[in-house]
Amino acid sequence: MEDFNDFREQSLPLIEKEMENFINDYTTNNQLKEAMLYSIRAGGKRFRPLLVLAVLQAFNKEVQTHDYQVAAALEMIHTYSLIHDDLPAMDDDDLRRGKPTNHKVFGEAQAILAGDGLLTAAFQLIAISQIESDQKILLIQLLSKAAGTQGMVAGQAGDLQGENQSLSLSELVDIHEKKTGALIEFALLAGGILAEQPEEIVLLLGTFAQHLGLAFQIKDDLLDATSSEEALGKQVGRDEALHKSTYPSLLGLTGAKEALEEQLVFASTVLETIKQTSCEFHSELLQELVEQLRL
Repeated sequence: MEDFNDFREQSLPLIEKEMENFINDYTTNNQLKEAMLYSIRAGGKRFRPLLVLAVLQAFNKEVQTHDYQVAAALEMIHTYSLIHDDLPAMDDDDLRRGKPTNHKVFGEAQAILAGDGLLTAAFQLIAISQIESDQKILLIQLLSKAAGTQGMVAGQAGDLQGENQSLSLSELVDIHEKKTGALIEFALLAGGILAEQPEEIVLLLGTFAQHLGLAFQIKDDLLDATSSEEALGKQVGRDEALHKSTYPSLLGLTGAKEALEEQLVFASTVLETIKQTSCEFHSELLQELVEQLRL
């Protein structure tokens, strides 16, 4: 069984290829193309698209071109959200993934359009992929929900509205389940659907994703409070500067670390349940992802 670093090294070039090829082939304005590719080429962990493919690997399914296309579409939406999140009207960040943010290089108007382009291109990419029609419609429906006004966009709205306020823990969890967790949940659901798993297994993957998504956000909050700009490739202390409620601000550093560990334990428990339910399932790669979120 390959470890996650090997899996990432093998998978990433194919995800990158799908994103770049689609943008090059289907974007007719050269400056818009340049701005879109700038943020795509800035790199990143590619956590969400790798999750899609990790589920397929966990069920010993051969990864096909259309699987990479779904993974690429998900990363294009995530990248669009970062471009818009960095804008002066939002979080007003100058640095992303160790490079100047899109609007610092191309201007605000072009950055907005680059984000718009990546968002709409993602759905076009899935729409033209060689996926069975019922599956394709379901994936588009779930991605629309995850990225839109029931998911990420709703979470971003709540995040903005929560600035300069003291949110309760339940309010903070609700925001992050949408802003961060929704796309992570789509990644796991999409992987289960593409692996042609029964509904029971797909729902369990969704539960795993919910715990993983909260853990991801708690760790992000902790790193914003404790890490350095060099280590993260973006400005740190932004949550405090924007007077946002975070897990460390509500629970303290020790309490936030305990909350992180609790979510990771829950995630591991769900993986064990899937393993007991499906004889096809090999949890090692997904469990390694869980371990990588530990501080």
